[in-house]
Amino acid sequence: MSHVVETAAGLRALLPDGGVLIGLDLGTKTIGIAFCDAGWTFATPAATIRRRKFLADREELRSAIADRRARGIVLGLPRNLDGSEGPRAQSTRAFARNIADLGLPILLWDERWSTQAVERAMIEQDVSRGKRAARIDSAAAAYILQGAIDALVA
Repeated sequence: MSHVVETAAGLRALLPDGGVLIGLDLGTKTIGIAFCDAGWTFATPAATIRRRKFLADREELRSAIADRRARGIVLGLPRNLDGSEGPRAQSTRAFARNIADLGLPILLWDERWSTQAVERAMIEQDVSRGKRAARIDSAAAAYILQGAIDALVA
């Protein structure tokens, strides 16, 4: 059974030797995936899973985790602007419980503004609307993961 934590210190305690982390931006239609290096220096967008049934989604995650030998999961937690939690946060917590059998520690990381920040950056870089749509979820996962690893090494 994996541990679900909500602080960088909590994850650092579970992974004192570091290791590759997978970052997830959980949406209703897609799951954005990113990975970071074992030294927790930089996050890189990887892929987007088109959501289907939960068991199929979990198997895709299991495969991605195995391919990169990930040791932990950073899952974006969509809090409201005032810090409270609504239905999306509750759904994310349920998803975390449901992927606990993957056996990795899970860090729930506040993801307020992640998608907006990534989209704004892409617009500033003059990325076309079509390319933004294709890349936004994995880029948001990388943004979430980068925030977490910055806190892990601070």
